[in-house]
Amino acid sequence: MPAPSAATFQRLADLIAIPDAAERTTRPVVEAFTGRQLATVPVGTADDAKAAIDRARTAQVAWAKLPVEKRAAIMHRYRELVLSRREQLMDMAQAETGKSRVSAQEEVLDISMTARFYARVAPKLLRPRKATGMLPVLTKTTVLHHPKGVVGVIAPWNYPMTLAVSDAIPALLAGNSVVLKPDSQTPYCALAVVELLYEAGVPRDVFAVVTGPGTVVGTAIVESTDYLMFTGSSETGRLLAEQAGRRLIGFSAELGGKNPMIVTSGVNLREVTDAAVRACFSNSGQLCISIERIYVEKSIAPEFIRMFGARVREMSLGPDYDFGTEMGCLISESQIKTVTRHIEDAVAKGATVVAGGKTRPDLGPLFFEPTVLTDVPEDAECYRNETFGPVVSIYPVENVEEAIREANDTEYGLNASVWGATKAQGEAIAARVRAGTVNVDEGYAPAWGSTDAPMGGMGISGMGRRHGAEGLYKYTEAQTIATTRLLNLDGPRGLPRRVWAKMLAPFVKSMQWLRGR
Repeated sequence: MPAPSAATFQRLADLIAIPDAAERTTRPVVEAFTGRQLATVPVGTADDAKAAIDRARTAQVAWAKLPVEKRAAIMHRYRELVLSRREQLMDMAQAETGKSRVSAQEEVLDISMTARFYARVAPKLLRPRKATGMLPVLTKTTVLHHPKGVVGVIAPWNYPMTLAVSDAIPALLAGNSVVLKPDSQTPYCALAVVELLYEAGVPRDVFAVVTGPGTVVGTAIVESTDYLMFTGSSETGRLLAEQAGRRLIGFSAELGGKNPMIVTSGVNLREVTDAAVRACFSNSGQLCISIERIYVEKSIAPEFIRMFGARVREMSLGPDYDFGTEMGCLISESQIKTVTRHIEDAVAKGATVVAGGKTRPDLGPLFFEPTVLTDVPEDAECYRNETFGPVVSIYPVENVEEAIREANDTEYGLNASVWGATKAQGEAIAARVRAGTVNVDEGYAPAWGSTDAPMGGMGISGMGRRHGAEGLYKYTEAQTIATTRLLNLDGPRGLPRRVWAKMLAPFVKSMQWLRGR
């Protein structure tokens, strides 16, 4: 299958919320597999972002008045559209990012699952909730959830479709409008999935896309929106958190990870080996929740290294728009340089390359072999720092206690994988690993795909959570309305204040007894 046509890019470019876009400065968008130019995209300004936010703020009023059931119906239609156009969406994801077809399909399925989950639960979660009042019968207390207003989303290049809209779906269902800044390398992935939102029934001004550099458009979004959702590096996340903090607006972020896998004796090594390939090299390792460190008990480490190394050397790479290859290429030359630097630094300091370790210019300008390292010393750059590429290091350990200790010896805490001799052992180990999500007998997909459960990072791996009820409520302001009935705190009319004051404590005590406290 070829990359999307020029007509497709032109149609999507018309959706960008930049007036007179054809007259603006543009930047090229290239096919990652080959480096050839696919299209151009207008470079937006801070004024463009602020104008889109102003329009979104006006449009949000009518959108919030729409019953949540109607907003949910739109998301159900959206889910169906995403699945029906999955082939075209996967083509676009592969063209801009160079990821494999399997990794592109992950994006499409995740959007569909997220839209279905929140469309089903949002009406119930946003319904006014009765809370226990201060005094039974005498007070009625209700909790409401109001939208924040305009939500800013700054999305990355590695999963440019799902991270552009999956965080926006609960924000929209909560009654907010959204202004999105996609990454400059992958703007058309975002536009492709946003186009289907419009087709499903979301008004254009309720969800606006403004392209341009993060230092300009992203800054304007932080300065003018009412809530910020960011996915990217921990370094950038710190800066955005500071900016959001100065304005006292809500901020949620999924940031970097140096994610561990623990493998104990007694496991099925063939099963672990196959799963580790998915865990480490999906999306060419350019995944915040991919595994970069594997701790294996010494009794099985030599066999695991042999089997895993052999399996990685057999992995198929290629620039194919189908399901024939396991791994695509990297996103940019800067990613190639980072991966190369980490490997060369580790090898210079004593590490051993078990598999991979080289670029593959015969396949395309950005292809790099999936790489397995052993004997990586603590002073190597990749020992503690996130590589964000197809590189994993294996560390033999004496026992489970050492594995847990080493897994937790990091500032990060995003995702982890645990393989025990039994499910019970795996779950017991998982509960002791300091990470926002832990997968037992898999790498990352089950925890990520459990949309009913919160997903996010500990330490410098993030703030807040996506998915679950928390992923919806963060886009709302909770309001408590307490209504006094029958009599107020002054007591019955005609009763002396002193008498009522003496009666109040026994009265409260009796009410607590009635509540069963």
